[in-house]
Amino acid sequence: MTENPETQWHIYRGTGEPHDGISALPAPPPWRDFDGGPALPSLPPLGTESLRRLGSRDRGLAWRPEELELINAAIYLRRPLLVTGDPGSGKSTLAHAIAYELGLGRVLQWPIVSRSTLRDGLYTYDAIARLQDTQMAKLRGESHKDIGEYIRLGPLGTALLPYERPRVLLVDELDKSDIDLPNDLLNALEEGEFRIPELQRVAGRQSEVKVLTDDDESAPVRGGRVRCRAFPVVVMTSNGERDFPAPLLRRCLHLDLPSPRNDSWGEARLGAMVSAHFGDEDAARNDALIRTFLSSAPGALRAADQLLNAIYLTQEAVRDREPDRQRLAELLMRPLDHGDHGTGTR
Repeated sequence: MTENPETQWHIYRGTGEPHDGISALPAPPPWRDFDGGPALPSLPPLGTESLRRLGSRDRGLAWRPEELELINAAIYLRRPLLVTGDPGSGKSTLAHAIAYELGLGRVLQWPIVSRSTLRDGLYTYDAIARLQDTQMAKLRGESHKDIGEYIRLGPLGTALLPYERPRVLLVDELDKSDIDLPNDLLNALEEGEFRIPELQRVAGRQSEVKVLTDDDESAPVRGGRVRCRAFPVVVMTSNGERDFPAPLLRRCLHLDLPSPRNDSWGEARLGAMVSAHFGDEDAARNDALIRTFLSSAPGALRAADQLLNAIYLTQEAVRDREPDRQRLAELLMRPLDHGDHGTGTR
């Protein structure tokens, strides 16, 4: 089959079929070229069992051409991708789909809450445990443990290690953060590096320290400075609960995923998602539930997870009882933004 000339430049094709397209990624723009080291080897391919678990979730999307162009532009330009949309529109799934198709290993996930700080994503240092262990070592006449045993890189910190191939970082629900985190995060992603003061203080006598990563592996840090080599594929999601500062928006590429119910592409995307999870055995029944999901009252909020839950439960519990199947599906797919669910309260 001849490849479409308009999509030949795509690194991520959105087909859900693993390939080595990342090796064809051109050199970064000069202003996004990083030289971190010592270089760390790329992660080994995921095992068969991991691929099996990932496959049903991560292949289940159908992308519009303009969406694929934005995703690939972010990969080419080494820029974060800010993905907005309603719950269930496929925002978080995108990061897993990229990692699965391009063979970039496990997704580094940083779920944001109101108390999240930049340091939470970069690293943690257990000073109390180190103090306690140092005191016990003195009492026993033993040598002290290495400081690296008390430092663990977070998802962002691990993503910024100097891997030969990029890692995929999912910063999930950034709109739940406090007012400072987006700007703090922007600085780290612009510089492609960060420093660990605890390691800088000992750099004179210990230039390289091995620390624990978010993958539960060890990695060397020289001079207390972590700097990337291949800039990570960064997917930041937002449910639209707040606006972001202009500097962040200028340095990201913005991909807005419309709700499947308000998008002509929605039925195809949901169909691909359902097929990836459940196969085509009950395609006719599943299509009927998709149409029910899409036909709710205008303005009602529903998430794709509700549809998947409804299909699974009706297949397992009431597969051959059509009235019960429909009733149970409607029960599970009630609008999320309606306070009255038949209980008499709001």
